[in-house]
Amino acid sequence: MAKRFTASKTQLIGDPRYGSKLVSKFVNCLMHDGKKSIALGVFYDAMDEISKRLPEEEPVEVFNQAVENVKPHIEVRSKRVGGATYQVPTPVSAKRQQTLSIRWILEAARGRKGRPIAQSLADEFVSAFKREGVSITKRENVHRMAEANKAFSHFAW
Repeated sequence: MAKRFTASKTQLIGDPRYGSKLVSKFVNCLMHDGKKSIALGVFYDAMDEISKRLPEEEPVEVFNQAVENVKPHIEVRSKRVGGATYQVPTPVSAKRQQTLSIRWILEAARGRKGRPIAQSLADEFVSAFKREGVSITKRENVHRMAEANKAFSHFAW
């Protein structure tokens, strides 16, 4: 049987402009219906918008820092113990941190209605870079939930 293609980390190549694998991963998550050229165009338009707003910063560095700022360090997982379900705080792996960060940024950008997606993405990148905005709020809510359920951390096994 032939080996199936998987979108694993080893097969991911950098994007054309920046050569970054993180940018490629983000564009793949941004893409709808396999239209990668459109997703790349949207992302690069957002980068151009960032370079206009923050001329002293490198746009790809703003993007990298925004993703880094949104990454959660701890999250809650449901654990069933003796008929009761507890929200148990658990540390987040590096791969899941990146996945959640990208997901939350895209969710926040798509939630901003009435503007082109490139402008919404640029807004969200800049606000996450400055540690504010919807995606940072989401991260803080996850951390707050984990802090509130710290009493159940002994169920994490």
